[in-house]
Amino acid sequence: MSCQRKCGDIEVPFPFGIDGDQPGCAKPGFELSCGNNTESGVPILLRKVQPLSRSVEVLGISLPKGQLRMRMHMSSHCYNMTTRVMDCVDNGWMDLTGSPFTFSDSANKFTAFGCQVLAYLGAGEQRDIGSNLRIGCAASCGKDDSATIGGGRCSGIGCCQTAIPKGIKYYKAWFDDRFNTSSMYTWNRCAYAALVEESSFNFSMIYDSSSKFNSDTVSSQPPFVVDWVMGNISCKEARKNLGTYPCISNNSICLDSQNGPGYICNCRKGFQGNPYNKGLDSCQDINECDDPKKYPCYGKCINKLGGFDCFCPAGMRGNASVGPCRKDFPLGIGIAIGLGVGFGILLLSLSVVFLIRKQRSDIQRQLRKKYFQKNKGLLLEQLISSDERASDSTKIFSLEELKEATNNFDPTRVLGSGGHGMVYKGILSDQRVVAIKKPNIIREEEISQFINEVVILSQINHRHIVKLFGCCLETEVPLLVYDFVPNGSLNQIIHADKSNRRFSLSWDDCLRIATEAAGALYYLHSAASVSVLHRDVKSSNILLDSNYTAKVSDFGASRLIPNDQTHVFTNIQGTFGYLDPEYYHTGHLNEKSDVYSFGVVLLELLLRKQPIFDDGTGTKKNLSIYFLSEIKGKPITEIVAPEVIKEAIEDEINIFASIAQACLRLRGEERPTMKQVEISLQSIRNKVLSSGSASSESNHEIETPLCESYVDLHQTMGVDINGIANLISSNCYSLEHEFMLSASFGR
Repeated sequence: MSCQRKCGDIEVPFPFGIDGDQPGCAKPGFELSCGNNTESGVPILLRKVQPLSRSVEVLGISLPKGQLRMRMHMSSHCYNMTTRVMDCVDNGWMDLTGSPFTFSDSANKFTAFGCQVLAYLGAGEQRDIGSNLRIGCAASCGKDDSATIGGGRCSGIGCCQTAIPKGIKYYKAWFDDRFNTSSMYTWNRCAYAALVEESSFNFSMIYDSSSKFNSDTVSSQPPFVVDWVMGNISCKEARKNLGTYPCISNNSICLDSQNGPGYICNCRKGFQGNPYNKGLDSCQDINECDDPKKYPCYGKCINKLGGFDCFCPAGMRGNASVGPCRKDFPLGIGIAIGLGVGFGILLLSLSVVFLIRKQRSDIQRQLRKKYFQKNKGLLLEQLISSDERASDSTKIFSLEELKEATNNFDPTRVLGSGGHGMVYKGILSDQRVVAIKKPNIIREEEISQFINEVVILSQINHRHIVKLFGCCLETEVPLLVYDFVPNGSLNQIIHADKSNRRFSLSWDDCLRIATEAAGALYYLHSAASVSVLHRDVKSSNILLDSNYTAKVSDFGASRLIPNDQTHVFTNIQGTFGYLDPEYYHTGHLNEKSDVYSFGVVLLELLLRKQPIFDDGTGTKKNLSIYFLSEIKGKPITEIVAPEVIKEAIEDEINIFASIAQACLRLRGEERPTMKQVEISLQSIRNKVLSSGSASSESNHEIETPLCESYVDLHQTMGVDINGIANLISSNCYSLEHEFMLSASFGR
C-alpha cells in the first residue's frame, strides 16, 4: 500500500495518515492534512479541530511518547481606546471531545501574560468566571518593570504559569474584566493567555512579538502538546481481542496512558521503529555498536538482539562500558607485584607500630621514673631498708605488677570508691588476694608525710587492722596495696535491706566487732611506736573478713602524732555524720576525735540507723543529735532497734548506750579513751559469754565484789554504775587484769 508518509520535513507515521490517501493509511481519528503556508508556500501539516473546523498546524509526531506538537495564536484581552472597553479575541479555543487526543498535563502549562491580568482555562461561559472555571492564573507588573520582564523565563512579573489537571479535552481562555488595562493603556494595553509547552516556552519572544503587551494579535505562536491514545480501554482489555489489537510488531509492548483512559504501543528496549506495523517498518533491532555516542563502548562491541555486549579485548582488563581498558599484566607478575607490595606495606606497618610502641614505652618508662622520684621513692626505699620489720613485710611494687594483678585496672575489678580514692581487687603473682587503693590527688608538699605514714603503717601488725603490704610510686598518685577483706563492711551488713540481706549479725557478733574495732583504734592511739589518728572512723571503714572478724581500714585521712605531742592542727577532713564537732570548729585533732566517730558507730549498731537518716517525714536527721535528744525523755528500749531488743537484755543495752553517750560528749577532754571504751565493751561481752555458761561448773570462778578500780574506770566515763554491777556479778578483775585481757584481743 502506497501512503504519503511525509509533509514537508515532518514524518507522518502510521497510525497517522494524510486525509485523502487510500483507505487504511490512517486509523480513524488520526487523519491529518498537508497544505501550504499562505505566506511562505512551504508545506505544513494540519489537524482540523472543533469548534469551527479550524486547522491547527502540527509541528511533530512522537510514537514513543504518544504525543503531537501543535501551535496556534494566543487569546488576547486589550483595551479599546475608542469604545473604552476591553475587547477579547478568542484565538485559543479548541474542543478535542470525541477524538483520541487530550491536552498533555505533563508537557503543558497554562500561561497568562500582562501587567494586569487574571485568566482562566476551561469549558464554560464568561458568567462562570470565579465559580465553575477552576484553573486560573494572575500576573501584574509596573511601568518600570520592563527590564525584568524581558527575561526568557516566566519569573512572575508580567507572566504567570500554572499546571493543568489530567484529562482536559476542552481548551478556551477566559479573562476576568475586573482585571483590565484601562488605567495603564498608554503604556500597556493588552493581556494574553495560552496553553504552552513548558520546555520550549520563551517569554522574551512573546514579549517582543506583542510590542511589549500592546498588540491585539501576537505574531509568535508558542507550541503546545496533546497526548493521543489507541481506544479508551486498558492494555489488558485490548489484548483480549487480537483482531483489533494495534501493537502488531513482534517486538512491541503495550503501555497504559497516564492521562486518562486508553493506551499506546511502543518498541521494546533495544528496538526502534513503528510498533503499529509489520515488516521493515516495524520494531527492528538497534545496532548500538554503530552509534558509539549514544551507546558508548570503550572496548570491543558486539551487537545482539535487543542489546549489545561491550568488553575488553584479550590482554586488557577493565569495564569497557564505563572507561578505557587497561593492559593486563601476566598473572605471575601481578601476583609477584601484589605480594611484594603487600609485604612491603606489612613490613612498613609493623615497623611503624614497633616504633610507636617503643616510643610510648620509653615515654611511659620516663614518666614512671619521674613519678617515682617525685613521690620520694628513694626516701621510702631508705626508710624501709633501715627498718628490719618494715623491710620484711613491705614492698615497693612496680606499676606493671599491679596492672597484671588487676587485669590492667579492669573496671569489673573495682570494689568501691569513696572520699579518699578508688579500690580495686587484685591477685599478686604469689596468689595473694589484695585490695589496691588509688587515693585522690596528693599535694606535693604532703608527699614526704605520705611516705612517712606508709613506713609507719607497714610496721603495724595487728589482727584487727587491715595489713598494708606496700605501695607503688610509679604513678602520679601513689597506689597502696592492702590485704583483701572479703565480706565487705560493717555498714553494708547492718544497713542492708532486710529482704536482700544475705547475712545478719547477732547481738554477740555486734559486741565482738565493736570490741575488736575499739582495740584496733586503741592500738593505733597508744600501743604503736608512733600515735596514729585515723580521722575517718565509720562503719564502712570497719571491714569483715571470712570469719566476720573486724578489720579497721582506710588510712587515707590518717595523721601521725609524735609521742611528745597530744594533738595537731589540720584542715578539716572526715565524713559528715561522724565528724567530731570540737574538731570541726577548732581544727584541733587528737585521739578523742576518733572516739567521737566511734561513738556514732556504736549508735549504728544499737539503733540500726545511718549517721544521717530519714525520719520518715522526708526530714534528714543527725543520728548522734537524735540519740542524745531522745535518751533524755524516753526509755532506751523505745529508741534501740527491735532486733537488738530481741537478743540483748536491758542492762546490756543500758551500758552499751552509756558508752556511746560518753563517746559523744561535746568536749573531747570529757570523752573516754579508746582503751576505756574497749574495756567497757569487753565487760559486756564477758557477761554475755558467762551467762551462756552460767550453769556450767567448768568456769570454777569465785564470785567476788566489783573491784573498786573497775568501778572507778566506768565512773570516769559516766557509765551507769548499777548496770556495771549487774553485768559483773560473777567475775571481777583488777584493772591490770582487764588490760591484759584486752591486750589478748586484737594484737
